[in-house]
Amino acid sequence: MTSPAKTIALLTDFGYRDHYAGVMKGVIAAIAPAAAIIDITHGIPPQDIVAGALALRHSCRFFPPRTIFVAVVDPGVGTARLPLAIETRTGARFVGPDNGLLWPAVDAAGITRIVELLSPRYRLPYVSATFHGRDIFAPAAAWLARGVALTRLGPPVKKITQLSLESGIKEGAQIVAGTVIYVDSFGNLVTNLDRARVDRFVARFHGCRLSVRIRRRAPIEMRSAYGDAPPGAPLATFGSFDLLEIAVRDGSAADYFKAGAGMPVTLRAER
Repeated sequence: MTSPAKTIALLTDFGYRDHYAGVMKGVIAAIAPAAAIIDITHGIPPQDIVAGALALRHSCRFFPPRTIFVAVVDPGVGTARLPLAIETRTGARFVGPDNGLLWPAVDAAGITRIVELLSPRYRLPYVSATFHGRDIFAPAAAWLARGVALTRLGPPVKKITQLSLESGIKEGAQIVAGTVIYVDSFGNLVTNLDRARVDRFVARFHGCRLSVRIRRRAPIEMRSAYGDAPPGAPLATFGSFDLLEIAVRDGSAADYFKAGAGMPVTLRAER
């Protein structure tokens, strides 16, 4: 046994209409009634592993050090993909499917141990082929919160599926191209271009005008905040993820540009 954790944080693509997220919380409460359960979100777009990985990666650092994160965006549920629990150097533990969803968060936190969730004692008695969130992941998190050692949940695993949020970024002589990887509920188009990369790009072309384009539309002006643009005007800015995003003042960039995840975004230095 280890010292009990106080917080379990949930992130899924289950939505808010159905009972799925609530049942997971019920399973946790039945096993570890003293644990506080926090919903990060259940609004990840269905089967969007990249969006889930992004939200998890940028949320987990704001939680207490020994938080147990349960992330379920799992289009491969019931297949050969492994159910995992992971310990990290920060003290946080992560529970979820081995499909890349956990990788950006656990890589940043520093992996110390990985196990496959195979022990029948720490699952529900019946395991559905379609609801591992309820039958495998929620019980595992609850038992961890009770103080059960990670190693008791199953055999060790040496490596997990990796997922790069920077996949597809291209840099040229006077251009850097990225991709929209997340669309939030306001319609803001979040790209995989982080501030450090953009700052390096700008430094290379000091004195040049920076243009941001999507769908070959007119250049979009960089702004420090949404409110710096006129009402209804598009803008580019760095949001709370510290990633470049395209927004529309008092509107939806997704609607304005008819764009979504996978759409290319280009920064160009112009004399």
